[in-house]
Amino acid sequence: MRARTLGSTGPTVSALGLGAMGMSDLYGPADEAESIATVHAALDAGVTLIDTADFYGSGHNEMLIRDALRSRDRDQVVLSVKFGSRRDPSGAFQPVPTDVDPSAVKDRLAFTLRRLGTDHVDIYRPARLNPNVPIEDTVGAIAEMVQAGHVRHIGLSEVGAQTLRRAADVHPISDLQFEYSLLSRGIEAEILPTARELGIGVTAYGVLSRGLLSGHWSAERELTAGDFRGISPRFQGDNLAANLALVEALRQVAEGLKASVAQVAIAWVASRGEDIVPLVGARRRDRLAESLAAADLVLSPADLTAIEQAVPAGSASGTRYAEVFLKTMDSER
Repeated sequence: MRARTLGSTGPTVSALGLGAMGMSDLYGPADEAESIATVHAALDAGVTLIDTADFYGSGHNEMLIRDALRSRDRDQVVLSVKFGSRRDPSGAFQPVPTDVDPSAVKDRLAFTLRRLGTDHVDIYRPARLNPNVPIEDTVGAIAEMVQAGHVRHIGLSEVGAQTLRRAADVHPISDLQFEYSLLSRGIEAEILPTARELGIGVTAYGVLSRGLLSGHWSAERELTAGDFRGISPRFQGDNLAANLALVEALRQVAEGLKASVAQVAIAWVASRGEDIVPLVGARRRDRLAESLAAADLVLSPADLTAIEQAVPAGSASGTRYAEVFLKTMDSER
């Protein structure tokens, strides 16, 4: 697989990364053995970037990755970890503020290192900000962990342009993690240009819009308890019907390219720039193989025009998160 470098100061990683969240959480039950086999298949295919968070499955995801990497060379893998979100024993997310003050940075990193079975995290980033904790304090605390050798690079997630500038004044930022897909293009107006000005890469999550752009979703699909999509506006009622109509339009383009809907959606994100690394959230080997084939799909200018005519910017029905979550996101202010 081809490689891309995360910004001017970040690591070189595979052109597509693996997002591991769904193997532990938020998308319904997953098979642990299949999840580990999927991680192995990704590594065998040349994927070097794995993204997780300490709150995915309340630590389960980190331990699953640890188990998957036991038979592999740790130094060949770039582990990206988010922290800060809080949960209770039932799995429910706790209200903000998130744990991103300097003492929490060091405490949560200590647990992450133990669960992952490693002495360092390659990229460490707050998942969301705490309005009561200046970004300078959070980044400064992670910078101390860089100096101590426990963290290699500092990343951010879902922050606005001004916060990105303030953070970069404290320490080089390798990459900004942000939802970016044909249905979610808010990053393009101000945040992406600012990241590029500052030499900060982008790891794009939600490239299939949580399954909407997979080409496998249907209006009849029943969601299990705890599936995040049960409260996602884009999966509700008329919104879902309108969004699936966009998917069908995209399917027509994909068929002309002899590709799947998912492959076209992923390749479109990858085409946005060499500084963008899409994260694919496959939980099974067959879905992984489909997604990784997008790395070989070359889109011509005519192809890109057809794709964006099928799914125009701003055409998604419903917001990307429920309002209760959007209110807490620095990137939405």
